[in-house]
Amino acid sequence: MTQDDLLARAQAWLAEDPDQETRDELAALLDRNATDELAARFSGTLQFGTAGLRGELGAGPMRMNRSVVIRAAAGLAAYLKAKGETGGLVVIGYDARYKSADFARDTAAVMTGAGLRAALLPRPLPTPVLAYAIRHLGAVAGVEVTASHNPPRDNGYKVYLGDGSQIVPPADAEIAAEIAAVRSLDDVPRPTEGWETLGDEVLNAYLERTDAVLTPGSPRTARTVYTAMHGVGKEVLTAAFDRAGFPPPALVAEQADPDPAFPTVAFPNPEEPGAMDLAFEAARAVDPDIVIANDPDADRCAVAVPDASVDGGWRMLRGDEVGALLAAHLVHKGATGVFAESIVSSSLLGRIAEAAGVGYEETLTGFKWIARVDGLRYGYEEALGYCVDPEGVRDKDGITAALLVTELASVLKEQGRTLTDLLDDLAVAHGLHATDQLSVRVEDLGIIADAMAALRGKPPVRLAGLTVVSAEDLTKGTESLPPTDGLRYHLEGDYKARVIVRPSGTEPKLKCYLEVVVPVAGASELTAARATATELLAAIKRDLSEAAGL
Repeated sequence: MTQDDLLARAQAWLAEDPDQETRDELAALLDRNATDELAARFSGTLQFGTAGLRGELGAGPMRMNRSVVIRAAAGLAAYLKAKGETGGLVVIGYDARYKSADFARDTAAVMTGAGLRAALLPRPLPTPVLAYAIRHLGAVAGVEVTASHNPPRDNGYKVYLGDGSQIVPPADAEIAAEIAAVRSLDDVPRPTEGWETLGDEVLNAYLERTDAVLTPGSPRTARTVYTAMHGVGKEVLTAAFDRAGFPPPALVAEQADPDPAFPTVAFPNPEEPGAMDLAFEAARAVDPDIVIANDPDADRCAVAVPDASVDGGWRMLRGDEVGALLAAHLVHKGATGVFAESIVSSSLLGRIAEAAGVGYEETLTGFKWIARVDGLRYGYEEALGYCVDPEGVRDKDGITAALLVTELASVLKEQGRTLTDLLDDLAVAHGLHATDQLSVRVEDLGIIADAMAALRGKPPVRLAGLTVVSAEDLTKGTESLPPTDGLRYHLEGDYKARVIVRPSGTEPKLKCYLEVVVPVAGASELTAARATATELLAAIKRDLSEAAGL
């Protein structure tokens, strides 16, 4: 693009931008002749994919803003009408991030102008409430404005169809084509009224449904500390706990209320270093049984347990550990159906399912795939996502997961036991399945492409002294999985291990998922087994980093 073309494109964008804030921002860039910054914003368009849209807020087609959202909404509306859904209902939810309410209202206006019916949730609410509302209201689609646990400067646009699940191919490409066909915002009717703003009836119906995940009469004695991570979870989670009869959670006051600046954390993600520090400080003060955290849109659930062996006395459980605990709890409760997980999650779920005689299935990464498993009873992903009531919410749900794990902690408490004790039982029964991640955040996406190319060009033959017995390039697909950008290695030697490498679909990260399985004959061997697993995981990280050129 020549400089004249760049300036002409920016001027045309400025002329139709409906937002005074981004107009001022873009005008200032033009006044300064900030060519490099303009090129970064106008070098293409933010791509609509299976995660919808997600990106940094700002002016221009490579940023999240009202112009981009209006085009996305117009494309979705055109797609729905092409599928014969004229007059159908689109329900719209949003979190408390910067611009979320504006993007939600713009979406409602576009849907109304296109001849569809639109209904806005009454205020910022957890993403699972929106996922529930789609099926509850018989909507043809749903939109959630959220960037989940991304940094404060980001926002996003997640699209669901009428089954209550996130879009998957080919719907994403078909919607993207309709978005690309929007020539000018002047061609998109946007009335100032005509949509419905819902009251609390949908939220109340969701809360009534949360009771279904608990066993009537089960113990409800576990005491919790809870952080909403500056997001929208507090109101709904505390209401759900109150309905269930659990003790009121002790709130992490500094993080309890929505704040789009996320002032106490570098990244509002419970998995990030330091994000749980305030929750652990609160736990040391009140001595609960467990700590629970939601991410900002409350579709994920983190759990921490007392652990005298670590600094501060509290340890975050890995998503794979919580996934196994919930599976074991559901098996104990007599659950039937299919247990599902993504390929990057621990193989322990398969062992639990096999022993219990329930179905098991692996999917590609993301709940858009897990939620579509036939006969799904329970699904989880290692990134703190759990679907424990698929008939109610066909997506990950941090509220119902929190209820179920607190019920489990209560049951164990009545037996004089803990979540850690149950993890030990699972290790003895099925082998110690230890997982870890090598996650590399980059500014230059070329680093990720180079690492993937290096691994494809010269696949490792040994990692941590274990032989790579199979190396799969998942871009070719497998018998059970459609193609995806990823690599999978199975390793054998004194122990078995698995490595999966893939670019993140939502963040500028290369993610490597590691698992080793160490046989355990009895509880007395657990300490040694954990030490062995820790050494192996560290060695795999080191060798994999070298092989990828990181």
